[in-house]
Amino acid sequence: MLRLFHTADWHLGHHLHGVSRHSEHRQFLAWLLQAMQDRQVDALIVAGDIFDTANPSALAQAQLYEFLVNARTRQPQLDIVLIGGNHDSASRLDAPSPILKALGVHVVGGLVRKPDGTIDWDRLIVPLTDSKGAIKAWCGAMPFLRHADLPGNGEAGDPLIAGVKDLYGQLSEQLQKKSSNGASLVLTGHCYMVDGRVSELSERKILGGNQHALPVDIFSGDIAYVALGHLHLAQKIGPHEHIRYSGSPIPLSFDEADYRHQVRQIDIEAGQVETTAVQIPRSVEMIRIPDGKNFAVLADVIAQLERLDLDHELPVERTPFVELRIRLDKPEPGLRQQIEEAIAGLPLRLLKISTAYGGSQQSLADANIEQRLEELQPMDVFQRCYQNRYDQSAPDSLTALFNELVESVQGGD
Repeated sequence: MLRLFHTADWHLGHHLHGVSRHSEHRQFLAWLLQAMQDRQVDALIVAGDIFDTANPSALAQAQLYEFLVNARTRQPQLDIVLIGGNHDSASRLDAPSPILKALGVHVVGGLVRKPDGTIDWDRLIVPLTDSKGAIKAWCGAMPFLRHADLPGNGEAGDPLIAGVKDLYGQLSEQLQKKSSNGASLVLTGHCYMVDGRVSELSERKILGGNQHALPVDIFSGDIAYVALGHLHLAQKIGPHEHIRYSGSPIPLSFDEADYRHQVRQIDIEAGQVETTAVQIPRSVEMIRIPDGKNFAVLADVIAQLERLDLDHELPVERTPFVELRIRLDKPEPGLRQQIEEAIAGLPLRLLKISTAYGGSQQSLADANIEQRLEELQPMDVFQRCYQNRYDQSAPDSLTALFNELVESVQGGD
């Protein structure tokens, strides 16, 4: 039997509203090391977005390399496969790959072409071995495909999708050549699939936008398991149990506050595949008040804050993050000060205050305006915008300031 761990979208170096997630990533990586050892995992696949940016900090890079050294030290037979995602720099990931390969870590940051212009497919195919060193599977490692990677394709339909399908098809053909010895075939990639559920606040649209979501038929051949990255919520694609996103290991936005993250365990034996969710313990809780996407008046938000059951013994780096969603009738310049006074002494880290007003929130382009644009004066536009947002007329103090601004602009220098 071959046992794999599938994870993705680590986003090392991530900051949430200015707060570093380094401590949470440290906790996750320590847990992952122990979980792989406890469950006697043979191979680890990290399906892209290793880092949060293409130019990660030295601290984020050190965190990755320290993990890789610790993983191979604890489990010398462990195979590790990392691919580049849309957040990663392909060249930065590929630069240390010769050294890492000598340590049993296979990195594919981007497509590499030979001097004759053909893709070096051998570099994208990695043997996966069991604890005794016997090859039990072959992994096709496809990094995130950028526009420059895609071949010109004469097929009808979307040229981007056709180009991606062409490359995945070629990789599958190369993989099929390895199946003659009875080993299973595994594929990993970083892309957005049709029917995938998106975590809206933390995922960057890729490959020309979500209108270019890829169909499952890009994966051809007898593939036992497809380990995907990019979507931060763990999920299978449609009815296909063997095509999955593992999701990110920590919540990357408050939209994921109530979602529990996981890695995926895959057991492959005699052509049979079994997948299991392994829940990741959360080291820092995320609290949204009120929960969901609702808003509440300030008094109700403060009342909910006061009712929280909080652990006052937690170290600072473990105290919960909090987002407050407040409904207002008009702008409140002293809002943050009121909130900070209300949470003073509570073991919380206030990361975000979201506000909503009673207006329709429509743009003027969507509003029903009976006058022609050239007939409107600047003050008319200002008053309409204010009314649309706050459901009331602008106060005299603001209109006076706006008039001063208009006069200064119209007065020349």
